[in-house]
Amino acid sequence: MSVEEKIFAVTEKSILMIIAVFTVMAIIQEVLHIFSVGIVKLGDLLLLFLYLEVIGMLALFYKDRKIPITVPIYIAITALCRMMILDGKTLESIELVSHAAAVFLLGLSIFLIQKNND
Repeated sequence: MSVEEKIFAVTEKSILMIIAVFTVMAIIQEVLHIFSVGIVKLGDLLLLFLYLEVIGMLALFYKDRKIPITVPIYIAITALCRMMILDGKTLESIELVSHAAAVFLLGLSIFLIQKNND
C-alpha cells in the first residue's frame, strides 16, 4: 500500500468515525430533548429513524467496505417524507408536489438499480 493510499484510508476512517460520533451525539441530544419536553412527537421518531439509517450505513460500510448506492437513496426518501409529513400543512402545493415527485423518482431509481443488479 502506497503512502497516498494509507493517508486516504486513515482520512476515510477518521471521517467515518467523526460521523458515527456526531450521529450518536445527535441521538442522545434528541432523546434528552424528548425527555425534557415529556412528549414524543412523530417528527422525533422520524428523526431518530434517520439517525438509525445513518448508523446502519456506517456499519454496512465497515462490514463490507462499500456502501450500496441504494442506502443513501433510502435515507433521502425518508428525509423527504419526514419533511412532507411535518411541513405538509405549511408547504405550497407546488412544493408538496415537487417533494412527492422527488420521492417517486428516488423510489424509481432504487427499483431500476435493483432490477439491473438481478
